[in-house]
Amino acid sequence: MEGSSHRPYVLGMARALHRKGWDVLAWNFRSCSGEMNRKLRFYNSGETDDLQTVIKHGQASKNYDEITLVGFSMGGNQILVYLGEQAKAAVGKISMACVFSVPCHLKSSAEKLAAITNKIYMKRFLKFLHQKIKIKMTMFPGQIDDKDFHHIKSFKDFDDRYTSRIHGFKDAEDYWQKCSSKFFIREIKIPTLLINALNDPFLAAECFPFAEIKENEFVQMETPKAGGHVGFVSFNKAGEYWSEQRAVEFLNR
Repeated sequence: MEGSSHRPYVLGMARALHRKGWDVLAWNFRSCSGEMNRKLRFYNSGETDDLQTVIKHGQASKNYDEITLVGFSMGGNQILVYLGEQAKAAVGKISMACVFSVPCHLKSSAEKLAAITNKIYMKRFLKFLHQKIKIKMTMFPGQIDDKDFHHIKSFKDFDDRYTSRIHGFKDAEDYWQKCSSKFFIREIKIPTLLINALNDPFLAAECFPFAEIKENEFVQMETPKAGGHVGFVSFNKAGEYWSEQRAVEFLNR
């Protein structure tokens, strides 16, 4: 969320994969590339249409034998939702997927981020989102506003007022229920690796879908003790994060 293709974990993953012979395309959610998108909508955890567009773009070149997906946090959630939605249709189109630090259960993750221990992160997220709302106000006067935005203190507040209304959900609870990848994992039909660190400050217990994964032979989960949220800082001689090494190992197996 609010990340971009310029973040160190994206650039590092691109470098590591490129060293092993992969072409890498890193894409941004709408409004996260440094340029505001031109629609009232922007992005959400279950918005898979744009991901489908990117995949089709890669396929259209006809230069590749296979396409794999790598995602972080909200991007990882989108990938799992997409693969669950596609189910058997993804077979032959996507060969593998590897995702890190995924808030598989949006409700519990939002509640954990609202805790006092995560106040600094919550404040930062809302600051960036408020800036985007103000830009949207100039683009779509009368359709969106930031009146009393100072009352918004959590993702529930923000998703109730903005995300749900803009993207066609009834409220935050409806959005979280329909877009949590935890409820799509059973349908995934391609080899997928989910890595969530046990010390991730953004993930509640519900974001570790052991039961769902146990029922699906295509999905495996690893839960290292450390790694935080998209951290996994443990370098090899090439200066690669542990997450980058693990993704390369999984995708090249």
